[in-house]
Amino acid sequence: MSWNNQGGGPWGGGGKNQGPWGQGPKRPNGGGNGGGGPTPPDLEEMLRKSQENMKRFIPNGMGGGSLVAFGLVIVLGLWIASGFYRVDTNEQGVQLLFGKFVSSTGPGLHWNYPSPIGDVLTPKVTRVRKIEIGVPGTTTRSRSAGAGESLMLTGDQNIADIEFAVLWNVKDAASFLFNIRDPETTVRAAAQSAMREVIGQMNLEKINTEGRGQIAQEAEELIQQILDDYKSGIKITGVELDRADPPQAVIEAFNDVQSARQDKERKQNEAEAYRNKIVPTARGEAQKLIQEAEAYKERVIKDADGEAKRFISVYNSYAANKDVTRERLYLETMQNVLKGSNKVIVDSEKGGNGVVPYLPLPELQNRKGGK
Repeated sequence: MSWNNQGGGPWGGGGKNQGPWGQGPKRPNGGGNGGGGPTPPDLEEMLRKSQENMKRFIPNGMGGGSLVAFGLVIVLGLWIASGFYRVDTNEQGVQLLFGKFVSSTGPGLHWNYPSPIGDVLTPKVTRVRKIEIGVPGTTTRSRSAGAGESLMLTGDQNIADIEFAVLWNVKDAASFLFNIRDPETTVRAAAQSAMREVIGQMNLEKINTEGRGQIAQEAEELIQQILDDYKSGIKITGVELDRADPPQAVIEAFNDVQSARQDKERKQNEAEAYRNKIVPTARGEAQKLIQEAEAYKERVIKDADGEAKRFISVYNSYAANKDVTRERLYLETMQNVLKGSNKVIVDSEKGGNGVVPYLPLPELQNRKGGK
């Protein structure tokens, strides 16, 4: 770039016989002021020459007012350009106008009124934060205070020592920035309140056994409900139940109670097993006796029915021919009576008078001796 000052310096001075600021002739020993040192620069001359050099960059015809306007346009352009801002993928933009919330923006390049008219806040919203409650030494409070917040009253009037952690992030940056003053304190207070409510509705045995998952789920839902009522812009991502035990002062007694309950459950299980074995056997025996009684009843009924039918049949035969039936009955009866006796009957009507009476005494004596 040509300065058109006949070999001078950047401000028009510094010729062959002049110093760098356009003062008097250069002297070997720096004597331009009566030998007392360098001559001070002329500020008015410097400003005049600077304006002349600046006019070279401005189109012809622009006066002093135009020069000021041009400068203002440049400053305004730079001010407007400073309003562009970028939001990362893990952030959320919050646009402010005169300190008042206007809108939220997502990841990408955006523009807002620059300062002092507008402002932009970009808090990180995807980062998961963790607050531990009931764990001594996790906060600036004393260890006794941390232990005290972990003691909670259960539904069966026992005391439980609960340690848990709350995981959360930001779902609405504007609400998170302007609706609550101290987010961590708010989440901690809401978590303690919700956990005490959930623990207060359960007994200690369930808390220490199968109720841990239910406690974490119910506490998470209740904490989220409280924070939504506050319009905090916070989302609870999980509740981790680290420990749920009786206090240390009564842990031995509680273990004894738990051991007794386990013995009780074992005895009950053994009794249930014995009952499951005996009851079916007894029921089988009962069914067997019932079936035998039913069979005996059917047999007796059938026998009685057969006897009745036989008697009716005999009676019908007797009614049809009384003499024959009477004689048959007489013969059957005599047969039953005399079939076991040793007697010989001789009918006198059939010529029995010629039979010589014989009494077999030896044979009778032998039979008698044999008996």
